[in-house]
Amino acid sequence: MVTLNSAEKALKTLYLGVVSDQLNTKANPLLSAIERTSSDVWGKEIRKLAPYGINGGIGAGTETGDLPTAAENNYAQFVLTLKNLYGTIEISDKAIRASQNNSGAFVNLLNAEMEGLLKASKFNFGRMLYGDGSGKLATVSSVSGNNIVVNSTKNLMEGMVIDVLTATGGTTGVNARRIVSIDRDTKTVTISGNAIASGTVTAGNILVVQGSFNNELTGLGAIFGDSGTLYGLDKNTNKWLKPKSYVAEGGKIDDVTIQKVIDNLEEVSGSSANFILCPFGVKRAYQEYLTANRTNVDVMNLAGGYKAISYNGIPVVSDRFAPDGTMYVLNTDEFALHQLCDWRWLEGDDGKIIRQVANKPVYTATLVKYADLICNKPGGQAQITGITEK
Repeated sequence: MVTLNSAEKALKTLYLGVVSDQLNTKANPLLSAIERTSSDVWGKEIRKLAPYGINGGIGAGTETGDLPTAAENNYAQFVLTLKNLYGTIEISDKAIRASQNNSGAFVNLLNAEMEGLLKASKFNFGRMLYGDGSGKLATVSSVSGNNIVVNSTKNLMEGMVIDVLTATGGTTGVNARRIVSIDRDTKTVTISGNAIASGTVTAGNILVVQGSFNNELTGLGAIFGDSGTLYGLDKNTNKWLKPKSYVAEGGKIDDVTIQKVIDNLEEVSGSSANFILCPFGVKRAYQEYLTANRTNVDVMNLAGGYKAISYNGIPVVSDRFAPDGTMYVLNTDEFALHQLCDWRWLEGDDGKIIRQVANKPVYTATLVKYADLICNKPGGQAQITGITEK
């Protein structure tokens, strides 16, 4: 007979390892290329000493002259607060009781819940890798009833529960609304609940995942941002924190443009590019260039089961969340996901992972991970913008 105890055992012993592997290696091609480590985690923070520049204690002199003055390595301390990443499944008491005498039905029930959790987690963690940590999904253009026209639907999906906030994170009173449908042609999002009161939500407001404002991973959006702070350091004061940025001449992407960026990274930063990221439209533009020049398109197999076309042995990976018209040229060896621990089930004081929701005939279990992303050498990364997509 199926019981909550057997469900507990299944989640702990059968599902956790599979789910962790899926989220770590198959959620996103970039994530699968990044090291995961528990180093430099101190309490609730990541504190990492990052060297920059070179040692200054070098010189040439005369046979009997003074030796070079010592000038030690330059270091800066990166500081980040660990982000709290959660994923929750929910099973009703009725569903559990209905499958008590049918273990196969119960397994199917758990499988369905876990597959749903994996799908949502892959979408959101993949999205966070390209964000700036604010959790911003889209910007409001206009509102009519429960329909919100936004600037982009790239980061949105039916079923998401969102808050609508001011550009600085202030409340508009429209919180925890579920996305009912999305018209991607008109960029119109329909949300649940009562019609939005006139003047409550205005152009320039933002959509974020419920409760996630300023609580998401420090992704590429933060690293490639023009100004502000990164890892607690001011970018304008610490110029070495800024990645290189190039504009595609005439909107075109070709081998010479890519090679120029790779060469400049090596020449200026001593960084060796090993991963190229772009949206699907940019990859198609590059493939069109290769076809027009009768160049063979080599295909590479990557960790996590991903495939990519190759530029001189460097994978060119397309990702749904990469910003439009942009190609990132990265050295993933300089990235690490610092974590307090790998994915774990949230346990109560009694060690139980399945708990009843207060005043509801529903049971929940929550996966948790405390982590954030750090690039040791932001200046060793680059982007090409202004590419015309195909």
